[in-house]
Amino acid sequence: MARILLNNVTKRYGKFKELAVDNFNMDIKDQEFLVFLGPSGCGKSTTLRMVAGLEDISEGEIYIGDTLVNDYPPKDRDISMVFQNYALYPNLTVYENIAFGLRIRKMPKHEIEAAVKRAADVLEIGNFLNRKPRELSGGQRQRVALGRAIVRSPQAFLMDEPLSNLDAKLRVQMRAEIIRLHRTIGVTTIYVTHDQIEAMTMGDRIVVMNKGVIQQVDTPEQIYHKPQNLFVAKFIGNQPMNFFEGTIEEINGYLTFSTQTFSIRLTDKQTKMFNQLRGVSYNIIMGIRPEYMSFEKEMFDVYPNAVLKGVLQFNEFIGSDHYYHLDSQGRESFTVRAHPRFSYREGEEVRVAIDMEKVLFFDSKTEKLLTI
Repeated sequence: MARILLNNVTKRYGKFKELAVDNFNMDIKDQEFLVFLGPSGCGKSTTLRMVAGLEDISEGEIYIGDTLVNDYPPKDRDISMVFQNYALYPNLTVYENIAFGLRIRKMPKHEIEAAVKRAADVLEIGNFLNRKPRELSGGQRQRVALGRAIVRSPQAFLMDEPLSNLDAKLRVQMRAEIIRLHRTIGVTTIYVTHDQIEAMTMGDRIVVMNKGVIQQVDTPEQIYHKPQNLFVAKFIGNQPMNFFEGTIEEINGYLTFSTQTFSIRLTDKQTKMFNQLRGVSYNIIMGIRPEYMSFEKEMFDVYPNAVLKGVLQFNEFIGSDHYYHLDSQGRESFTVRAHPRFSYREGEEVRVAIDMEKVLFFDSKTEKLLTI
């Protein structure tokens, strides 16, 4: 187990030195489960491969433990990788696949047997040791790939989208397996995914990346509730955050956020913030998640000055909730999450109250979260 440190790590490709990863700095704690999250092409897998030694770095330093590993080949970095495609040897049994790396290192036979048994017990694949990979399900093959990774007791696990080939039900099961595995053996883990549900449910911290640049590093809760810029706010969330473009202006002695179709009064805390941020542009983007927009009467009583109207366009029923998609005078679209007891028809006009304590404001020029 080890801390992993990346200092100013940069990766450039090709004749034109195109940036794939730009000045990446990260201190990954011993035994931490860190997730790299972002869209395809954001640099997350490239960063992982640089830690593994599968990609050369253009600039910077990578430490595993106290060792600078820039010039170490992958086999000397004491790490184990789990890939998207399992990478099992089809002609070998499960036992032989798990034991393969230990045999290459000429470990004594009795130690190999003990190590494979421990790994198989942890992953509950002891009954499959004599089978070939083709005789296993996708989830079982992924357990074997995990077994091959953990059997060596490496300093770190590097996992590159290991669940993306599984169906939805198996992904849920394997997420739980990997979380249980990490809690059992506690090895420092870097996990790459483009699936935000995986990131939010598995990571101690999440690194959100875009175009080779870190956008935010934080706990899942902070990433969700306090995204530091518009990219993170738009990327995170099963249903996208609602955004409204408008301005901050004074109406009847109160600061309000106004769009072409509605005006809502700011809270005292928000008013104080904007009074202290006189230097920022007052062209603002307001963000609010669907669960913080409500048809509940109590919300209208709490926030009587934060109400807008919309016409229902369509409704998504997901069992526990409805997601109502509305349109405000053909200018602004937004989504409201509501309990199934609410039942509105397409074309119906409804009133929606906004939980002003959950509203976020972003500067429209810098796209950064405004806060004090």
